[in-house]
Amino acid sequence: MKLCVPVPCFFNGLPFEAAVGKAAAAGYEYVEIYGWKQLDFASAKKALADHGVTLLSMCTTEFSLTDPARRGLWLDGLKESCDAAAALGVKKLITQVGPDTGEAREKQRRSVVEGLRAGAEILGSAGVTVMIEPLNTKVDHPGYYLTSSAEAFGIVRAVGSPNVKVVFDIYHQQISEGNIIPNVTQNLECIAHLHAAGHPGRHELQFGENDYKNIFAAIDKAGYTGACGLEYSPLLDPEESLAEAKRLFGK
Repeated sequence: MKLCVPVPCFFNGLPFEAAVGKAAAAGYEYVEIYGWKQLDFASAKKALADHGVTLLSMCTTEFSLTDPARRGLWLDGLKESCDAAAALGVKKLITQVGPDTGEAREKQRRSVVEGLRAGAEILGSAGVTVMIEPLNTKVDHPGYYLTSSAEAFGIVRAVGSPNVKVVFDIYHQQISEGNIIPNVTQNLECIAHLHAAGHPGRHELQFGENDYKNIFAAIDKAGYTGACGLEYSPLLDPEESLAEAKRLFGK
């Protein structure tokens, strides 16, 4: 399992370039970010190249797929985000699908599918994969539409594009549904990236109820070749936390 450092979780107060240096010093080859508009692209690319670090993913600018009236905003944001990804050498974008609008769920699901289908040409031309993210509504994201991994996988299959996948966040899905190993290993063709955190608390993996050594071993055995972002708020010093994650879970 390749481990990835979400920069805002560990080095939110630092310039991106300095954060990349700290991640590299801790032995990490991969980082991810959320918002990208604050970056100086030339400086960011130089820091990544200098440290031998890859920026794996960042977020789209709009999270509005459940509402067909806002689809144009999402598509405009997708195009802008794909252009930014091309400039930074990023191949994956994360998008949340948006809030539950109160409309019938089937109508909202159809809006999500149609929006992703409309974005598939943009993604294909850019060589970028967009990843929808199921989130939990019990602790962190009340009012969000997509909580079920099964529904997320169904949406990806309905869209039918190799450039539309799921980011499977083990923390969120542990809260929402559990059954982590089967849900991941039986749907690897739909998953492009993983996130992880300990539950409860969303801290280090070793401080929660999940046996991440067993989870990661099962996912590796199933043939997953992607990365897992350590998307948690560290209780330890950030650099100590990364070193411990590398010792316990890295390769």
